[in-house]
Amino acid sequence: MDRDFADFWNLMWELALGLCAGFALLNVFAPPQDLPWKPLDLNRPIGAATAAKVADFELARTAAPEEVHAVTEACMQVLREAGVQVERADDRDDGGFCVVRGAVRITGGAVTPLSPGGLVMQCPLAVRYLIWDRQVLQPTAEDVFGVGVSRVETYGSYACRRIYNATDVASRPSEHARANALDIASVRLEDGRTVSVAGDWTGEGRTGPEGAAFLRRVRDGACRVFATVLTPDYNAAHRDHLHLDGAPRGLCA
Repeated sequence: MDRDFADFWNLMWELALGLCAGFALLNVFAPPQDLPWKPLDLNRPIGAATAAKVADFELARTAAPEEVHAVTEACMQVLREAGVQVERADDRDDGGFCVVRGAVRITGGAVTPLSPGGLVMQCPLAVRYLIWDRQVLQPTAEDVFGVGVSRVETYGSYACRRIYNATDVASRPSEHARANALDIASVRLEDGRTVSVAGDWTGEGRTGPEGAAFLRRVRDGACRVFATVLTPDYNAAHRDHLHLDGAPRGLCA
């Protein structure tokens, strides 16, 4: 019995050592973006743990003011370390479900400008936009058109409303009511051309099949970064824009 007990603990010890060695190798050689315990680095490609790391900056609706401040400051610091100029924006409470907490405003730096400028959004949404910009939008434009994107035209981020502007109280609030969504209308290329969702999604617009391919590729890439991505393929309400948000639920269409 004593011998069996000793053999058991020797086996447990060897397994523990093996697990420690495996963890050490993983920690050294695996890409940091795939490891949930490594800090978020916005200069690295999208990895298996990227979404979870961004989600760490999400705020619960019941978060105390101290938590809102601390989490938002940490989120802004990640953006600043990536070369983005960002400032704290005033939070707002327009009553009911129209409450924005942890609001920020991107003011410049190493990021493609959004138009109109000065958009207020939740900080995790700003992080998602930067990731999409660097890892999806700009590389895809270079690959398809041979030039980068100089500006992203939007229909805004905040709007106090329910989905589809519904008046029925049974309809759920839009993520726009929390400044947790961006509606992308078009992108302006560095050579002056514009690729718009309304005009180029079908491939019959000024940019032809290339424009349609480009829009679908940036849509597919957005699905790796944002929780919800809605396009003209989803319904007529999205015929002229890409809806990108950070909602708890997920849908790519």
